[in-house]
Amino acid sequence: MLLTVTNVKLPFDAPEADVLAEAGKRLARLGVRVSNDALFMTKRSIDARNRDAIVQVCSVGAIVDCSVEALPVNKLSALGITVSRDPDEIGRCPFSEEDHGKDKLSAPPLVVGMGPAGLFCSLTLAENGYNPILIDRGDCVERRVGAVNGFYKELVLDTESNIQFGEGGAGTFSDGKLVTRINDPLCAYVLQRLYLAGAPREILVKAKPHVGTDLLRRVVEELSQSIRALGGKTIYRCRLDSISESKDGTLIAKTSQGDIRCGAIVLATGHSARDTYLMLRDSGYVLSPKPFSMGVRIEHLQDDIDHALFGKFAGHEALGKGEYNLSDTKKDRGVYTFCMCPGGEVVAATSVQNAVVVNGMSNHARDGRNANCAVCVSVNGDDVKAYMSAIGRYSDPVSAAIRFQQMTEERAFEVGGMDYKAPIQLVGDFLGVSDLRYPKRIMPTYMGGNRATVAPLREVLPAFVADSIAYGLTSFDRKLRGFAAPDAVLTAVESRTTAPLRIERGDDLCAKGHDKVYPCGEGAGYAGGITSAAVDGIRCAGAIIKRFCPI
Repeated sequence: MLLTVTNVKLPFDAPEADVLAEAGKRLARLGVRVSNDALFMTKRSIDARNRDAIVQVCSVGAIVDCSVEALPVNKLSALGITVSRDPDEIGRCPFSEEDHGKDKLSAPPLVVGMGPAGLFCSLTLAENGYNPILIDRGDCVERRVGAVNGFYKELVLDTESNIQFGEGGAGTFSDGKLVTRINDPLCAYVLQRLYLAGAPREILVKAKPHVGTDLLRRVVEELSQSIRALGGKTIYRCRLDSISESKDGTLIAKTSQGDIRCGAIVLATGHSARDTYLMLRDSGYVLSPKPFSMGVRIEHLQDDIDHALFGKFAGHEALGKGEYNLSDTKKDRGVYTFCMCPGGEVVAATSVQNAVVVNGMSNHARDGRNANCAVCVSVNGDDVKAYMSAIGRYSDPVSAAIRFQQMTEERAFEVGGMDYKAPIQLVGDFLGVSDLRYPKRIMPTYMGGNRATVAPLREVLPAFVADSIAYGLTSFDRKLRGFAAPDAVLTAVESRTTAPLRIERGDDLCAKGHDKVYPCGEGAGYAGGITSAAVDGIRCAGAIIKRFCPI
């Protein structure tokens, strides 16, 4: 049996041995004595709210040889000890032969998209003998990295293989954050599988786990290799163009590499597959607008962030790089920070010609000079309708949501100089306290730092977005001193935080009105981040497994 000792607090620099010893003392008070070998760290976070007394808050697992009935249950809560499941179950596939359904598949299942949702859906299907076919419009990781580097050097954009499209999805070129707000046992399974695929063991312990783009690329390759080793098939440079149904119930996926017969289709296409959204709408699928976000990237010196968070302890090895997560919902719409990348860089994330899109990325070491994060404003369907109607461009909710994003990205391209330079502005200038200036202390990192144009960002952003960002900057500065430093750098436009649309599905996870088609992950509107997308991929795989038997 596994017991977990929670809320073990010690100074941030106390060694792990002291944490385990403290947990052992608490277990002894419960009447349970364990050896040091039976104790292990399961979670560690830093509480720096009091910068003069920073502490680490830990949870410790203990494998004990007794039954729940033998424990004084009335003492468990008071001692902060919980009874957990067998740790051997955490890395085990959540489905087995006993879960297999009885309906027959007419052909292998097809999974469209190799982001976390598609990869984990395919892995789960493959482990259960369903031999999935996994396709992506982009390249494998190695060639995808070459395409991204080519864009940076030659400004030649591959619209099929880039930071958004290809093996691993958009998360491959990010910080590889695994933090999620969902509370699902499958989250632990996802972390364990990522660890087994080569992610650092620390992701199993840290409260804010991350992999880093340099390590994540190898992890993605290992997951794809596992799918193939289990009987699955991967096809790159294969874009889904339409879906039809034959007389025998088999689905036909028309792709850029020919037709694929399949018994079921999982749509894990990601949030940037705008042509897929329009194809589905025109094919009778039910799509609806959902809240999304738009904003800018802000860059500070990482040393400044560390000092603001940790004071005199900034730079201590036990603390690592400073991170933050800020929000304010007091005004008409929420504004918040998103995807904070310590020691990272701002990357060019467009997937279409003549548009500028930015995102954040950092390697595992997070050893860059700058920290960056998105400052985003919540946008809903009514906002889009009002804005597009005011300029005479509103037609329908689906087209409007897509066009709203496109127009802002195209405007960033124009204001930046028409050659993929990103428009930037110092915070002091954006807030109207100084004139346009070029950065001096905090230098922009977009495209290596030499492709930025100083410009008024209010010429790029819709007014309600710009006003909310200005409010958010001053609000966040009260929570994190120096956040609105006049020389902090803003880069536009962050427009791909999540999907603007949802592909509606029923309780059986099938698209409404379209049996055997399963919208999945962030692009379908059912996840937000690597871990939650992977969990949704597993859920969709489970729906197929419980309905069908392997071929």
